[in-house]
Amino acid sequence: MSEKIALYAGSFDPPTLGHLDLIERASKIFDRLIVAVANNDQKTALLSVPERMELLRGMTRSMDRVEIDQFEGLTVEYAREKKAVALIRGLRVVSDFEFELSLAINNQKLNPEVDTVCLMPSEPYLFLSSRQVKEIARFGGRISHYVTPEVEKSLREKLRGEDRKSTRLNSSH
Repeated sequence: MSEKIALYAGSFDPPTLGHLDLIERASKIFDRLIVAVANNDQKTALLSVPERMELLRGMTRSMDRVEIDQFEGLTVEYAREKKAVALIRGLRVVSDFEFELSLAINNQKLNPEVDTVCLMPSEPYLFLSSRQVKEIARFGGRISHYVTPEVEKSLREKLRGEDRKSTRLNSSH
């Protein structure tokens, strides 16, 4: 019997405890889970792809069946390359459903060998998003209940660097 591989792809900018929740749960369902950071030039990321991969490696260090990777292009093509049978997606609220359904249908057309598996988040993470975490962090709010200590440290350092760069640019005018 062949190994059942699933792919959980996303921007993970930053990786949150909600992502970790889905990673832990999906890794129990499949023989191997590839968590892949999408390198998307259309999005302006706060953390670099290598930084996000390193944070994800730290978060999943104790999980034997989880592998961290990166990719560019179509998720389903990357899934085909990795011989994944499923794409893991998180469904937080009703508004996610329409988007995920449309994505799943398009992915099915592009690669009928891969199914989409939607997991509901555990209750504490129902309304958690990376975008909100970054915004709260930018304004100095508490994010320790949304991310691991390593992610929080990395985010705070990155935002301090942005503040210093912004201050230098503003003072040069």
